[in-house]
Amino acid sequence: VQLQASGGGLVRAGGSLRLSCAAYGGAVTDMGWFRQAPGKDREFVATISRRGENTDYADSVRARFTISRDNAKNTVYLEMNSLKPEDTATYYCAARRDLSSEWHYWGRGTQVTVSS
Repeated sequence: VQLQASGGGLVRAGGSLRLSCAAYGGAVTDMGWFRQAPGKDREFVATISRRGENTDYADSVRARFTISRDNAKNTVYLEMNSLKPEDTATYYCAARRDLSSEWHYWGRGTQVTVSS
């Protein structure tokens, strides 16, 4: 399975961006987004279950970001609103192939830069 993310860019604080990540070549279960800022560890952002009935968010993005998925397109989305400079990072999508807790597949990342 390959994950291809898109939608990153440069935006001013308070603005919005929508990230997309399409899965190719096989079935996945949970999908999620992580991010890594320069000099920092990769951190969890959001996750969504296979059918989309369950979602979870990092406290830092809750109420500003929304994760969703379209299983007909094998695609997960991350709608990011009220962006802050501290949201600047490379965003990675990830997916699981079963019900385990391991994230088996990772995309290459898309850069999000929020200017103040």
